[in-house]
Amino acid sequence: MIHKLELETKNLHGSFNNEYEPILTIDSGDTIQLKTLDIQWGYSGSKQEERTTFVSREKEEKPGHPMIGPVSIRNAKPGMVLEVRVNELIPGWYGRNWAGGIPSWQNEKLGLIDTERLQVDWELDATTMTGSGKIGGQTFHVGLSPFMGVMGVAPVDPGIHSTSPPRYCGGNIDCKELVRGSSIFLPITVEGALFSIGDGHALQGDGESSGTAIECPMDVVDITLRVRDDMELTMPRANTPAGWITFGFNEDLNEAAAVALDEMVMLMQQFYGIQKVEATALASVAVDLRITQVVNGVKGVHAILPHGAIRK
Repeated sequence: MIHKLELETKNLHGSFNNEYEPILTIDSGDTIQLKTLDIQWGYSGSKQEERTTFVSREKEEKPGHPMIGPVSIRNAKPGMVLEVRVNELIPGWYGRNWAGGIPSWQNEKLGLIDTERLQVDWELDATTMTGSGKIGGQTFHVGLSPFMGVMGVAPVDPGIHSTSPPRYCGGNIDCKELVRGSSIFLPITVEGALFSIGDGHALQGDGESSGTAIECPMDVVDITLRVRDDMELTMPRANTPAGWITFGFNEDLNEAAAVALDEMVMLMQQFYGIQKVEATALASVAVDLRITQVVNGVKGVHAILPHGAIRK
C-alpha cells in the first residue's frame, strides 16, 4: 500500500522520543510518499509561491531538524531491523548553506568565529539535477546528489533526544551515499520502530565541513519500510549504489573509525566465510574509510565496500 503524508503541523516534530504518538501505522512493505521542510522549518513549492513556516506539534523548547513522523510499523519488535528503501528523491527549487560566524571547532581552527555569518542561496533545478549559487560576486554551478540527512527510529532510552547527533538507531547520519536506490538498515529498539525522516540535502561533501550541506526542502520523498527478522544489528548499515556501508559514531574520530571498521570486518566475515584477522587484511585492500561528518558533536565515519571490489 502507498501512504501519502502532508506538510502539516500534526505530522511534524523536532526531537526523538519513544513516547511520541505515531502519525501513521503501516504494514511492513508499505510505501510512504511525502514532502519535507527546509532546515529552517519552511517550505515553498516554487519561485512564485510564498514560503510558509511551520512549527513542531511537540512544542520543544529548541526543536531540531524538522522531521515527519513517527511512523509505526505493525509487528516491528525490539531486536528486529527496519529496512528503509529510498525509491525516489526530488529536491525543491531552492537551498541554502552557511559558513563561519558562530562558535564551532572548525570555525575556531579556521579563524572564522568572528567573521560575519555567510549565507549562500542556491537555486536548484531538479530536471537537470544542477544548482547555482553566488559566492564572492561569482556564480558557481554544481551537480546535485540529493539524500536525506535524518532517518531514524526511536531510541530505547526514555525522554526527549536531540536530532543533532547520529546514534545507534540512526538519526542525523548525514551520509551523502544514501541516495536514491539505497537501503539503510536500522536496529529496532521499541515496539513499532517509530520511524522519522527529514533534513533534505541537495549536495554535500564528506565531512560537511562548514556545518551545513545545501539544505533544501524535498518535493518528493518516496520510501518503502520493511521489517527484517533475518538480520541482527546493533548499528546502522546500508546497501547503496556505491557499495555496502557500515557506520561508526563517537565524539572521538578514532573511536568512530574503529566502530565503522569493526562493523565492516564483521560484515565481510559473513560475506566471505573467513576469520576476523583475514577479513581485516581484505578490508585494508578494498574498503574505504571516509569521514561522514565532523560537525554534529558526535562525529561519523563510514566504511565502504564497493560492489564488485572483491571476487572469489
